[in-house]
Amino acid sequence: MSREKALIEIRLAGLSQGKFEFEFTCSAADFADSALVEAGFSKEISAKATVEKLEGEMIVTLKTSAIADLTCDLCLAPVTTELNGSYRIYFGYEQPDEPDEERDEEYRLIDRNAVSLDLTEDVRETLLLSVPMKVTCTDNPDCRVFHQEELDEPDEVNLHDTDWLESLEKLKNKYR
Repeated sequence: MSREKALIEIRLAGLSQGKFEFEFTCSAADFADSALVEAGFSKEISAKATVEKLEGEMIVTLKTSAIADLTCDLCLAPVTTELNGSYRIYFGYEQPDEPDEERDEEYRLIDRNAVSLDLTEDVRETLLLSVPMKVTCTDNPDCRVFHQEELDEPDEVNLHDTDWLESLEKLKNKYR
């Protein structure tokens, strides 16, 4: 994302060696990306960046937390849940005589004279990766995914279960 002022930016100028923590609060609309809104993020988003600056590299650990409005994949009931994500990025300083080679996405090169580090895109991706692939609700009695105890009541006898269990017992005895 190219913008004049980054939404989530860490100022590197004057940052000495050591470990530093930065906290950011924004909303999904601040990212100007419809994918976040479509994924269910509509409330406040908090991002925490821990920067560990060493002599030849920096390690940035991102932790995101946000409330998302999702839909149960089984019964289509609305589900509101807190989603947490984390992502670690390694930044190495560019060397003038170092050849360009293909690197892992989690390892990036930056200029030693860089004034700031834009983490907006990384936070956006961490948020999107925190959305679960399968969403199920736990408090909807019509969903029946997490309400198996109702089926195990002794008053209710399911004929299909008893027939199946008898057949299985016969088969087990046959091969002893």
